[in-house]
Amino acid sequence: MAVESFSVPVGSSIIPFDLPAADGKNYSAESFKEAKALAVVFSCNHCPYARAAWPLLIKMADEFKNKSIAFVAINPNDENQYPEDSFSEMKKRITDWKINFPYLRDETQEVARAYKAACTPDIYVYDDNRKLYYHGRINDNWQNPKEVKSEDLKDALSNLLSGSPPPQPQYPSLGCSIKWKD
Repeated sequence: MAVESFSVPVGSSIIPFDLPAADGKNYSAESFKEAKALAVVFSCNHCPYARAAWPLLIKMADEFKNKSIAFVAINPNDENQYPEDSFSEMKKRITDWKINFPYLRDETQEVARAYKAACTPDIYVYDDNRKLYYHGRINDNWQNPKEVKSEDLKDALSNLLSGSPPPQPQYPSLGCSIKWKD
């Protein structure tokens, strides 16, 4: 069942995290302190919305890396309910999908809860002061990339780099609900 992301106030401070990644390292919000902006994406392997988002996020991460915007993905899903979202499966996906940014595992789901993440993908963009600049969808048509009329995330990243105020309105992300542990 598809759900929308919750509203989070623009200007909110980044919530600290320190999680293991599929590349064998640990990453925290501080790991990206040199970046002008940080996109934190709650995602997973199995959800059709997340699967549709991965190629777009990978392309954007590549496009914006030389502009000092970093990306990090966090998978909070319960692997007992969805074995495809396990840490071992995440490790396969970084190779198979050519994921070009850290893909972290939130085994306890504490980070996802602290962020009030609701769905996969759920996207948060923080500025250089690590204040929330954008929390919303990638675009206006997740099912058919050829029919996209509004590239909300890409536009938000470009606006942030140009010093523009946060975009308004910010439309919620839509995706599979996070698979919470009982």
